[in-house]
Amino acid sequence: MTAALMLQGTSSDAGKSLLVAGLCRHFANRGFAVRPFKPQNMSNNAAATADGGEIGRAQALQALACRAPLSTDMNPVLLKPASEIGAQVVVQGRVRTTCNARDYHKLKPELLAAVLESFTRLGSGADLVVVEGAGSPAEVNLRAGDIANMGFATAAGVPVVLAGDIEGGGVIAQLVGTMALLEEDERRLGKGYIVNTF
Repeated sequence: MTAALMLQGTSSDAGKSLLVAGLCRHFANRGFAVRPFKPQNMSNNAAATADGGEIGRAQALQALACRAPLSTDMNPVLLKPASEIGAQVVVQGRVRTTCNARDYHKLKPELLAAVLESFTRLGSGADLVVVEGAGSPAEVNLRAGDIANMGFATAAGVPVVLAGDIEGGGVIAQLVGTMALLEEDERRLGKGYIVNTF
């Protein structure tokens, strides 16, 4: 079974994308076949894969850090904002639909299956998969049907390291507060903390 590690953040802009890229390069330099993975990303900045699919630009950077070709499995769900209330939903590199937040919420159980399929397929050709969460796992309004953070981690059984950004202050409260809002089975997946942006 391929090893995996997930980096989640106490908030958006906690530095998850660059931390994942750094870990990818570190393990690639040590001779491991490493792949980046982000279950769900929201960005209008997409990169094209060799087969014409789309993934987030952050995952393209992380793939470069791994010295690996881009794959749509690296970012199986990409949300591309299309209006103030809707987004284009790209699944495994191909546009699936455009919907508002309520309709997307209904779609998430189906999307989790695609996310797990991509994760398994990506891991079959790697020694290590480094996973990036999205936003924060403690956003209570987004917890139901989550596929981006602890919903994915628990479904896939992936250990989690939580990163917080010290630059704005209050990083200890961010880390402790995030963990306090998680369920007990989710807290058990936690393996450590990163204090970022010194």
